Amino acid sequence: MDLMYILLCILLDILTTSCQDTIQGRIVGGYAPVPYSIKYIVSIQTTDRRHFCGGSLINKYWVITAAHCDIGVNKMMIVAGDYSLIIYEGTEQVILPKLLVPHPEYNSATNNNDIMIIKLRGPVELNNFVSIALLPRQGASIAEGRLCRVSGWGYTNPRGGQIPSTLRTVRLPIISSHKCNNSESFNGDITENMLCAGYSIGGKDACQGDSGGPLVCDGRIYGLVSWGNACADAQFPGVYTDVSKYRKWIDDTMISYSTRCNKNPRISTTA
Repeated sequence: MDLMYILLCILLDILTTSCQDTIQGRIVGGYAPVPYSIKYIVSIQTTDRRHFCGGSLINKYWVITAAHCDIGVNKMMIVAGDYSLIIYEGTEQVILPKLLVPHPEYNSATNNNDIMIIKLRGPVELNNFVSIALLPRQGASIAEGRLCRVSGWGYTNPRGGQIPSTLRTVRLPIISSHKCNNSESFNGDITENMLCAGYSIGGKDACQGDSGGPLVCDGRIYGLVSWGNACADAQFPGVYTDVSKYRKWIDDTMISYSTRCNKNPRISTTA
């Protein structure tokens, strides 16, 4: 094999992009993590087992994801402990949702407040394959340039195609809202409730199918995959819901539903 090719592969591995991914044209520049090493992530699927969004366990009864992943409580199921979507591995736990709680001020036109928590019908079993994710404190900030990890089963090509069979992950730096909001990028569409992450040269990003999945910084979920303009575009980094702005809402909501039955018509619930 040509020496320059070998050196290129080594360099790409250092940059967390595998040589195989480059050959296959995997534009998000990610890699397959060690199986079951990202134990808090869940696959949100339709009842006929089609993955469409990601999420994260925040306790044994609750999952956090994006509000735009709300397709109705009777049309989805939650799969924890999964790695390959096409192989039954014996580690999976399938749990049906009891109710969906999208943020009451979610705006689908602006993508503001794109956050939802899901209460499960029963608790997940915490084991070597399934665990709980930590959340940031209310209002905690993450510094520009900090490397964070986003994971999911979303597309590895901006043109779509098939989703990957196994979980994938990539590390991305936080980009300032000022830079993300300039006229050459999102031109003011980034609200105070959003984070941006990506490289100035593009090539690494979340994509369709990763929605609702976790952006983890310093061991805590600071972001949820929300929206963007194409995938891995140098001009348009990925946009994430800033979870730290919602910690109080999350805690208050979980406490509320552990003590009473709320009749709010905005909430999708079981019949």
